[in-house]
Amino acid sequence: MGLSSLALALPYVGCDIKDRPVLLEEIQEADLALLKNIFDLEKLSGEAMGEDALSYLNGGADDLKTVRANHEAYGNIQIRPRRLVDVRNISTKIELFGKELDNPIILCPVGFQKVFHPDGEIASAKAAVNRNHQMIVSSVSNFSVNEIAKESGADLWFQLYPTSDRAITKKLLDRAMAAGCKVCFLTVDTPVLGNRENHGTNLAKMIESGEIEMGNFRDILPEGMGINDPGMTWEMIGWLRENCDMKIVLKGIVTREDARLAVQHNVDGIVVSNHGGRQLESNRATIDCLPEVAEEVNGAFPVLIDGGIRRGTDIFKALALGASAVCIGRPFCWGLGALGQQGVELALEILKTELIRDMQLAGTPSVSDITSNYVLRS
Repeated sequence: MGLSSLALALPYVGCDIKDRPVLLEEIQEADLALLKNIFDLEKLSGEAMGEDALSYLNGGADDLKTVRANHEAYGNIQIRPRRLVDVRNISTKIELFGKELDNPIILCPVGFQKVFHPDGEIASAKAAVNRNHQMIVSSVSNFSVNEIAKESGADLWFQLYPTSDRAITKKLLDRAMAAGCKVCFLTVDTPVLGNRENHGTNLAKMIESGEIEMGNFRDILPEGMGINDPGMTWEMIGWLRENCDMKIVLKGIVTREDARLAVQHNVDGIVVSNHGGRQLESNRATIDCLPEVAEEVNGAFPVLIDGGIRRGTDIFKALALGASAVCIGRPFCWGLGALGQQGVELALEILKTELIRDMQLAGTPSVSDITSNYVLRS
């Protein structure tokens, strides 16, 4: 059929068969096989989603230099493969926050997923269940964490945007715990919203018009109140311990100084993240931040990373430089925008397949075998 023909059928994905053109009935495995990598899904999503949705998904702060740096920095890391290793059996399994995972590829907390596809976070969660991946739900998901858990059957983790009103934050935590969430990812890089010139206005209009809503904040967020807290300090960790029974992971740590403080405050984990380049225009890629953070943590707790991951080799390099797991955002959302749940599943399959092949080619039969000896920074 070809990518252009496939794109013509996309508006009809999910419709009753009587409403679909004959063209859609011919979308089979052979057609999906044309989507060979994450970049093909990115291209297809651009043809399927509207300009506002694409602008929101691909956007970032200021001049997008940090968005680009996140991905381009992986090109400065070389892989040092070993030979004559038995790689017939590859294990991608890891243990993270007390849970055994099939693989180290986690779905990032991405908000407002109905902007990309009507099924939004529910489609992503169902794909995560079908492909054995862990998903983190955003505070600003369109469907509530309870709805997502109920509809998908997923064992979810929760990302928290704390408001300046702790009573509202407590209600968010209660909703997450009621949905069965065992891990809370506290976002710490958003005391104020970044300068998102290229997509912030359109997103605000969609929210104000009621076109999309924040399911977790339904009925609890007063009009005009933001979902950030510029006054939040390290004391928030103690408050969280008193108000929830979830593990506490800090999302947005990028320096050894803050990693040291995280260790001192006995958190359960860190995500090395710059919010996908959407907050401070630092020009510094997360993969460049990872080594100093991992070194400072020194195994005290898991260190995760997000930002710029597009290939299995990117995942391999992040694991080699100290990440316990990686989180992906735009890649699975391109799949969601292109083909709904099926597209998310395809994005996850592509990345896991690439990772397994790269592990075989590098001579690392398990994730624990992937160490700093297998990479070299140029």
